Amino acid sequence: MWRDAYKNLYVQVLVAVAVGITLGHFDPQLGERMKPFGDGFINLVKMVIGPVIFVTIVVGMARMGDLRHSGRVGLKALIYFEVLTTLALVIGLVVANLAEPGTGLEIHPGDLDPKKTASYVEAAKEQSLVAFLLGIIPKSLVSAFVDNNLLQVLLVAVLFGVAMTQSGPAGRRVLDLLDELSQVLFKIVALVMRAAPIGAFGAMAFAIGKFGLGMLVSLGWLMLCVYATCFVFVFGVLGLVARWSGFSLWRFLVYIRREIVLVAGTSSSESALPRLLLRLEHAGCDRSVVGLVLPTGYSFNLDGTCIYLTMASIFIAQAVGAELTLHDELVLLGVLLLTSKGAAGITGAGFTTLIATLGALAGKVPVEGVALVIGVDRFMSEARAITNVIGNAVATMVVARWEGLRDDAKMEAAFAAGPQDALPETAPAPT
Repeated sequence: MWRDAYKNLYVQVLVAVAVGITLGHFDPQLGERMKPFGDGFINLVKMVIGPVIFVTIVVGMARMGDLRHSGRVGLKALIYFEVLTTLALVIGLVVANLAEPGTGLEIHPGDLDPKKTASYVEAAKEQSLVAFLLGIIPKSLVSAFVDNNLLQVLLVAVLFGVAMTQSGPAGRRVLDLLDELSQVLFKIVALVMRAAPIGAFGAMAFAIGKFGLGMLVSLGWLMLCVYATCFVFVFGVLGLVARWSGFSLWRFLVYIRREIVLVAGTSSSESALPRLLLRLEHAGCDRSVVGLVLPTGYSFNLDGTCIYLTMASIFIAQAVGAELTLHDELVLLGVLLLTSKGAAGITGAGFTTLIATLGALAGKVPVEGVALVIGVDRFMSEARAITNVIGNAVATMVVARWEGLRDDAKMEAAFAAGPQDALPETAPAPT
């Protein structure tokens, strides 16, 4: 058994993370030079994310057949997303006000270096409501894939799916072609996932080598608050949601633990998306629901990101001594309900979204304050990425049950088999 453990991707990622941390700690300069391995793996995954999302959404909508049914599933998913992300924002805001992680730093706004955040400030200037809505529309059908803009890919996929359901026999032929294309895409994903240990090693070696273990002390309280809040949200809020939907959150987390470890190692929820699509189908969720809800959640249901954004905003305000009224904090919540939805499609998403949010507080909090969290952002990204991926996986299970499209007998069998039950390397054959 132990002799064959090294062949398991889950074990390989765990070992790679441990080796990366060790190298970064004992040889920081060499650890920093490992960054290209982490970046390269993330780029490989992002290379297939757009096509995979497009195919799964289009095929999912087409297999629903009834466009009204497809719209109903999408509407239910969006309602669920809004309720859960609002809860995440409120919980993050409450914890930040109670824990006061930034109080006592007494940083003068004039001491902040605007050069560190200049590029993010420029990007944030474009994040008005009109700019956000116009930014969802790609310049062409292919530019969404070229730019790897997730929101634009979603729009193209929805339009393509609607058109295909209204195209009769021609639409059916295209559906068969996309079904076959999905087999190839998921085979590419399987090949890319073999490089996951290398990516996890590079990402962790760079983070520890660049920032070191000691630098965590100064902002450790903020990090602890973010991690604790994400923990409470997952096992408190999502635990109750899972129980209401008829399944055990803990058994579900054990079932998807390989994907969680992959996300933790790479600090990217996108790295687990292709395999999670298959994992949820294997757990009894109908393919049409999985293909529509899960990819959409990657743009509209970023629970971990919402928690991080509220806590980082309050932390910066406390650090510079800015007094925020109840009205200011309500404005903060309202703005984050919008800006957090664009986080998946913006370069430097966390900082850009944070700056766009702070800019709405009537100048009370200097946007240069974002520089205070740049150093530890990498260490908090695991918490928000894991929370995001768990939140979206739970959302898919809930919406599938809501629509009567979850096979609970199949779900229980999958949970009993556990993650050691190998998934197919390709998408399921058309039915």
